[in-house]
Amino acid sequence: MLLLTPVPHATVRLLQHALDTYQSETNKTSAVWAGFTDADLCWRPAERSMTVIEVMKHHILSERRFFEAFLGSNEPPASDVIPTESTVEAFRRRMVELAAPRLPHLALQPEPWWLEEVPFFDVERERVWILWRRILHSAHHRTQLTVCLRLLGKPVPSVYGPTADLTWSGATPTVNPTVGNR
Repeated sequence: MLLLTPVPHATVRLLQHALDTYQSETNKTSAVWAGFTDADLCWRPAERSMTVIEVMKHHILSERRFFEAFLGSNEPPASDVIPTESTVEAFRRRMVELAAPRLPHLALQPEPWWLEEVPFFDVERERVWILWRRILHSAHHRTQLTVCLRLLGKPVPSVYGPTADLTWSGATPTVNPTVGNR
């Protein structure tokens, strides 16, 4: 499996969870993308929806923009971000390659940097807020592709817990044995 690792230690210990979460969410996205075949890339669930490959391209490009424009990461030009080979594996590999240097960049930042308000589209936000917005944006697009997997009749990998396709003993914390599933 293609994984982003390791996670460096954050200068601001309280923000270690943010770096850990970015790494974890990148790995989860890679796992969801691995559920597709190259033949699925041009599939779309509805006429006005993006295709699978369009979601992947958007993810990679928008993440690049967030990190360069709003979080000050040294990113490659947008024209060099999309892989030349249109395969699932090429997109997964490129996403992880692009994410890897972002972790050390974030880890080195002092607390005042995280709390500084910077331009974010047409408003100003603290950088810590911007990072969490990025993580949530990525989770949104990963969920779009999870739905596509389900609609294509493909197995859905575990992201935050068991799925209809993957479960294990003790993996049902929301089930109360005395009253059933709530």
